[in-house]
Amino acid sequence: MHAFRSHSCADLTKANVGDTVRLSGWVHRIRDHGGILFIDLRDHYGITQVLCDPDSPVFAQVEKVRSEWCIRIDGSVKARDADLVNPKLPTGEIEVFVRDMEVLGAAEELPLMVFGDQEYPEETRLRYRYLDLRREQMQRNMTLRSDVVASMRKRMWEKNFREYQTPIITASSPEGARDFLVPSRLHPGKFYALPQAPQQFKQLIMVSGFDKYFQIAPCFRDEDPRADRSPTDFYQLDMEMSFVEQQDVFDTIAPVIAGVFEEFGGGRKVDAPQDWPQIPYKEAALKYGTDKPDLRNPIEMQDVSEHFRGSGFAIFAKLLEQDGTEIRAIPAPTGGSRKFCDRMNAFAQKEGLPGMGYIFWRDQGEGMEAAGPLAKNIGPERTEAIRQQLGLGIGDAAFFLGGKPAVFEKVAGKARTVIGDELGLTDLNRFAFAWIVDFPIYEKDEESGKIDFEHNPFSMPQGGMEALMGDPLAVKGYQYDLACNGYELVSGAIRNHRPEIMFKAFEIAGYGKDEVIKRFGGMVNAFKFGAPPHGGCAAGIDRIVMLLADQQNIREVIMFPMNQRAEDLMMQAPSDPTSDQLMELGLRVIPQD
Repeated sequence: MHAFRSHSCADLTKANVGDTVRLSGWVHRIRDHGGILFIDLRDHYGITQVLCDPDSPVFAQVEKVRSEWCIRIDGSVKARDADLVNPKLPTGEIEVFVRDMEVLGAAEELPLMVFGDQEYPEETRLRYRYLDLRREQMQRNMTLRSDVVASMRKRMWEKNFREYQTPIITASSPEGARDFLVPSRLHPGKFYALPQAPQQFKQLIMVSGFDKYFQIAPCFRDEDPRADRSPTDFYQLDMEMSFVEQQDVFDTIAPVIAGVFEEFGGGRKVDAPQDWPQIPYKEAALKYGTDKPDLRNPIEMQDVSEHFRGSGFAIFAKLLEQDGTEIRAIPAPTGGSRKFCDRMNAFAQKEGLPGMGYIFWRDQGEGMEAAGPLAKNIGPERTEAIRQQLGLGIGDAAFFLGGKPAVFEKVAGKARTVIGDELGLTDLNRFAFAWIVDFPIYEKDEESGKIDFEHNPFSMPQGGMEALMGDPLAVKGYQYDLACNGYELVSGAIRNHRPEIMFKAFEIAGYGKDEVIKRFGGMVNAFKFGAPPHGGCAAGIDRIVMLLADQQNIREVIMFPMNQRAEDLMMQAPSDPTSDQLMELGLRVIPQD
């Protein structure tokens, strides 16, 4: 017999009754029923109930075991009495009578329990992550993650992509976040960087003639943490293709993403890729207040500025006299009660705004009446025009925010989400995807008036060189994101592969030719030697698994994540370097006040 097990703790069935077996695992739970000890023995695959009574030669040993001891048992498989069968377990029809036992690893008093559903502080869970990972939900999450990655690889190979690895130690390259720098011992005073993404390398792979590339790529960014973002490193399905246009990339990656969600989505509806809308960035901001809209929520915001221009509601009327301002309405079907309207007004105040105007429509017996402060101030004609534009009726409401969109848009988007959730309008049993397209390449700083890149500087401008000769703020890029249920899952672009267009694009943002060559010399030089048109994207694996696992925090699907302060409490990183290490690297740490 094998030294540790003849079966896993999920294998045994009624067909094994009478067999002598060997199992190894952890003591999940212990119960003493009138001198008979019952142990739920757990391994990665499942749980088997084992029992021991005073007739067992190892009863005295078994009495000593405690939760999470790792043990090996030998025993005989017995059928459970009919009234003791556990239909929730694959092994629920049998139990194993213990005849021999070996303690493989005893456990001290536990800082957190594996059995049960107790909640523990995240700091405790991360400090003892190896115990936290033994819990059933975490085992499921990590298994799901592994299976998702395997499925992605299989689907990419089926589309004739090959996986190539790119360097982990490279040069610093600004890609929207801070680099992690790595000091060089052989070149004192100089630094490598961990790659924020394989962006330049995958483009160079296309210049090298490989046509289709993908990689399950680790990326490193020194970022502030969020619930849906790791503060240090993450993994993405990275891909690039030559001789393609934007739609070719969509047609390639969409079935891969949809297939993964269909395979692991637990039966939730997945919109067919051909039905994924392509929403211009400007339209997404107007209708949803975000470039990653949750389309499970049917609410679409609308510009209702004309109904308030010159109206009796002085706050909005005066706002509209200023350039670049507008009034936006958030329809709220079935939200027509003063209680709900007051609650949403309080929400806006918590978000830092003075409040949120509202109108709701109610039945007064002789017909419909518009209620609320706004209705009284702007009069029945304007109120009715708003109702008709928004397609609302009795029992419905609308909320209003005004000013410069950049100021209120984010809050409006949050309000849309809250309204959809609280009124039960959001379809929680669905994965709703949308391509966000036509991103602006440039933005202007309101104070300095300086033009800078708003999005990926390596994107090909729509219209090429000619587009760069006009108003920079009107230039759109062949850049795209894929949103799902309010999260950005995929980001990509058709690349700017022509050096002359790249130099001009950077010149508009204030970067001279010499600086471009200094920062991106490897790629710029390569483009001089017959670079093909190419494009691609990257899909965030951690975030995809988070959605599939129905988790709200990305740390629930990462094996060993950092905490909110970018610390590894288990391995005690970051740590102080030794004096010898600093001396060898020619570095000195300056104390922070």
